[in-house]
Amino acid sequence: MTSTPLVTLDDVRAAAARIKGVAHRTPVLRSRTLDARVGAEVFLKCENFQRIGAFKFRGAYNAVARLTPGQLAKGIASFSSGNHAQAIALAARERGSSAVILMPEDTPLSKREAAEGYGAEIVTYDRYSGDRTAIGRQLAAERDLTLIPPYDHPDVIAGQGTAALELIEEVGTLDGLVSPVGGGGLIAGSATAAKGLNAAIRVIGVEPEAGDDTKRSLEAGHRVSVPVPRTIADGQAIETPGELTFPINQRLVDEVVLVSDDEIRAAMRFAFERLKIVIEPSGATALAALLAGRLPQVPPRVGVLISGGNINTGRFAELCG
Repeated sequence: MTSTPLVTLDDVRAAAARIKGVAHRTPVLRSRTLDARVGAEVFLKCENFQRIGAFKFRGAYNAVARLTPGQLAKGIASFSSGNHAQAIALAARERGSSAVILMPEDTPLSKREAAEGYGAEIVTYDRYSGDRTAIGRQLAAERDLTLIPPYDHPDVIAGQGTAALELIEEVGTLDGLVSPVGGGGLIAGSATAAKGLNAAIRVIGVEPEAGDDTKRSLEAGHRVSVPVPRTIADGQAIETPGELTFPINQRLVDEVVLVSDDEIRAAMRFAFERLKIVIEPSGATALAALLAGRLPQVPPRVGVLISGGNINTGRFAELCG
């Protein structure tokens, strides 16, 4: 007997209908230079052009849109290093609700200010000593708020999968899909959509070298934790794969490769100089894997998820100068 999948292609399609007209249908960019360099046709799904500057708005809005009027009236809680915070704040505002977000003290100021700009109340904690999930759950319970975590939520996962669904609808059949991996929501939803449309597609995750929790977990056959990652890819500074996302990725993700911070910087520079787009470190890891030759074999037609572009000018100049 096989168990029913937590998230299905139909769930992703329902999420696409729910976010239509609210989330942006982001552009797909091509580069002849990139194609020649990696020896494949590369299709870049640019979620740096999504509302709040990252794919996170897809899942956040899908989850918030499914709340009852009573839940919306009480408000929403979440925890995030930045992009999900902004996404929940904006989604709550769009649905006439409010948001309280737990954020690490060292979150880039631009991300905190953006979340506050959308109306969120920010509560901070030390990511190197505190358990954000436990603190977030306590915060939600104390204030009687509905908790929507950044990846361990079926509606969030389904919403994130709409990025891959849109990409494949636009460009047709792909041989491979490369996605950043943090908590695993983006790749879990995207793999659900991609393999639901084409079981033969190869799904490859990318993590920073310092935060290889998903790669280690897949190799071990169960969730393992790593020390809090110290990497420029702050959106992927996760210690343990998601409780809900990991079984999905265990079933659908073919492999996970690693990139160094220097390779991430090089991908950010390439995107700026050749594609004329700005992407944040976490948003650059999938592209970095291609450019650095981290894939043993690049699929002939490959989609790459550029997950976000939230970085201020000072930090971008510091990393890429």
